[in-house]
Amino acid sequence: MSASLPEDLELIEKHEQILEKRAELLEQMESRVEQLGILREQQAEASHAARRRNTSLLRDLKEIEDGLRVRKMPHPTVLALETRYWASVEESIPSWEHFLLGKGPHPTDPPDQAARRGEQKPSAANNQGLPPRPKRRSAR
Repeated sequence: MSASLPEDLELIEKHEQILEKRAELLEQMESRVEQLGILREQQAEASHAARRRNTSLLRDLKEIEDGLRVRKMPHPTVLALETRYWASVEESIPSWEHFLLGKGPHPTDPPDQAARRGEQKPSAANNQGLPPRPKRRSAR
């Protein structure tokens, strides 16, 4: 029996090592399960927050769409005035073009005053050309 005693002690020692390793692995698994639970809770909270935000955005978009459908067109007189205004602006552009480019007198100056005013100094903005012309709007 003395020959089996060292073997028994060795087996007992291996058994204890196995139990220690098992306990360590169980602890790691429990820790991982807790981490996954926390992660799931965070993802669920983020999902609920995103759902609330999306619902709010959809509601806002619907209100905007409804407002655009209901919005009335301006009165025909206002549209006519606006159209005439832009036509007037487009007609007066050629008379202002030379002045704005620094190549001619102010369009409202009488001919004798243009000589006193002198040449206009071109600015950096004028070197880039004319601003875009407004688009003609039609009466609806």
